[in-house]
Amino acid sequence: MRRLAIFGGLLFIATARLSTQEPDSVAPDFTLETLAGDTVTLSHLRGHPVFLNFWATWCKPCRGEMSDIIAAYDAKHVARLEVLAINLTDQERMRDVRSFVRDLQLPFPVLLDQKGKVRKSYGLRGVPTSVFIDTRGVVRLVNIGPITRENIQRGLAEILPAH
Repeated sequence: MRRLAIFGGLLFIATARLSTQEPDSVAPDFTLETLAGDTVTLSHLRGHPVFLNFWATWCKPCRGEMSDIIAAYDAKHVARLEVLAINLTDQERMRDVRSFVRDLQLPFPVLLDQKGKVRKSYGLRGVPTSVFIDTRGVVRLVNIGPITRENIQRGLAEILPAH
């Protein structure tokens, strides 16, 4: 079951709390190389809340939202939050990606979707898009378009353990 809501002019799609046995409730797994040359596999992060952000250097709203994403990471990384910035590398020049990451000093892993497979497996309709995944690997919230501080907080409230 999905709930649709509009917050700040953005379509917010929330997947209701589903059993992990039901179809389409678990986030599609992937393994991607990072800009630093390591690899990250989403399923290896089970037990951690995960905030995926799909972005591109040519996307002005992507640049604009990064400071809020960095602030959320800085505030919640101690709560085991993992932020993964997935670049649409199949539509980019690597020097632009490196420059973007250096200029904004991204403190979290930058993953390179070099063939667009992860973008396709998530049914991406555009960038930026943010996906909030709980500790069991279930997608709880998808924000299509630029994300605000308020919507980041809503997404984090869905995936972070209550204290």
